[in-house]
Amino acid sequence: MKFSYAMLPDYPLTESLEAVRLADELGFHACYAADETWHKDMWLLFAAAAGSTTRIRLGPSVSPVTLREPSLIAQAVATLDELSEGRAEAVLSSGNFGLLAQYGIDWQHTRPLSRTKEALAVVRTLLDEGAITRQGEFYSYEGLFTFARPVQQRVPLKLGAMRGPRSFEAAGELSDGCHHALSYTRDAYEYAVRHIRAGAERAGKDWRALDIGAWVVFATGPDSAAAKDAARSMVGIYASSMPAEQLVRNGVDPAELKPVIDAIGAGDLARGIELTTDSLTERLSVSGTPQECAARIRDEIAPAGVNHVICAVTDRALVRAFTGRDLEGVADAATQLRAIHGEIMPVFA
Repeated sequence: MKFSYAMLPDYPLTESLEAVRLADELGFHACYAADETWHKDMWLLFAAAAGSTTRIRLGPSVSPVTLREPSLIAQAVATLDELSEGRAEAVLSSGNFGLLAQYGIDWQHTRPLSRTKEALAVVRTLLDEGAITRQGEFYSYEGLFTFARPVQQRVPLKLGAMRGPRSFEAAGELSDGCHHALSYTRDAYEYAVRHIRAGAERAGKDWRALDIGAWVVFATGPDSAAAKDAARSMVGIYASSMPAEQLVRNGVDPAELKPVIDAIGAGDLARGIELTTDSLTERLSVSGTPQECAARIRDEIAPAGVNHVICAVTDRALVRAFTGRDLEGVADAATQLRAIHGEIMPVFA
């Protein structure tokens, strides 16, 4: 089982760089960040981090092909790969639907999966060949070339997926893996892996060789209640992007979450957090002591065939930045990274 750090780049940049360096020293597989306008620019952050790290892989999870033209994603990935001496990778998706709405884009009319599959082919071609001529449904090029060339012989490209099943199957068939965000039950991961495997087998690939990642809201520390309270502050913000089908696979009736989403959508974060029950937090996060978090991964996530846990670490500073809540007793990001390394990773060694 690989473990990676999913960072929301909303901290002072010096602190973010220190966290990436620490994750590198501790042996985390990768550091990922969201390529979204809401946050500081992850490409610039990782370009800076590349020179002060030696092992950790770097890249977006996810980069939205609806907002960032795929040839520019390829250019950025190749440049980051050179800077990091062969440690770049990327996870692509159609994008965060909430963010797209703020751009005035109705995602339901963008044919998101077809667009993402075509964008994946564009990025793959440019990375592998350095040039592309294509007349596509969404992206067309005539002799486009780039001098941005990766160091790796094959830069890993994966798809981010939540609802499925077609997106899971596309990831297995067309890409190097799938990062499945915001699921926490064995049923949800068995569903995802079943369809990832079907896509891989359709392409004649060994599904077990793919990167099958669980991207989870994560908070840990010696004070279980404090860690769960940190997660509770973020659950509704994240869960608002979960399709109804995915909520059901995670044991949540969409009607149960609707008041939380309505409050957050109206800008009343305090009310949204108040309405997020302990039960919802338990079902929609991996949180608590390191022992509790390890047990959740062991019992609910690993048995399905997931081989990569991507911890979206939630600490006091992040909660304060997003919600204004200042929670005493919540471990900072560095402490949580050390706890993952020292107390959770050994369980899966």
